[in-house]
Amino acid sequence: MLKKYINRDEIAEIVKRLASQLEKDYRDEEIVFVCLLKGAFMFTSDLIRHIKNPTCVDFIRAASYGNKMESCGKVTITKDLEIDIEGRHVIIVEDIVDSGLTLQYIKDMLLKRKPKSLKICTLLDKKPRRQTDIKIDYVGKEIEDVFVVGYGIDYAERYRNLPDIYYVENENEVL
Repeated sequence: MLKKYINRDEIAEIVKRLASQLEKDYRDEEIVFVCLLKGAFMFTSDLIRHIKNPTCVDFIRAASYGNKMESCGKVTITKDLEIDIEGRHVIIVEDIVDSGLTLQYIKDMLLKRKPKSLKICTLLDKKPRRQTDIKIDYVGKEIEDVFVVGYGIDYAERYRNLPDIYYVENENEVL
């Protein structure tokens, strides 16, 4: 069963707040936004629409969940960046930081490409599940240890289309 957790109005306010902070921190400098697919596509889209800075957007797809509610811990890159990030300000955009293992893997991979700066922006931060000490530079909202769907975040490739964010009470009831 799904229970509403964060409504679309609160999501919109979070996105505007994060965009405002990014504009302030980068003052007219170009920002390369790296959207982690598939979950962060809605968040990235809404976020960059509020940014007045020059922007570029590219995408990485990393798989570590499959159809489970927990990461298997093994990260596979199934789509890599197409643009060169060397010497550029890069913001990794994530939907939710859980264990942090996938994000740490991607951050380490991108740092080898020598960006001018590399920071992380997440809509949701689930600190109770963290297995790394990865620093999250821009956090929309900290959440409890619940499994969420909606606003781009899926469960077995479903529920991305929901405009609000819901938490899953029972895995067996949502399939």
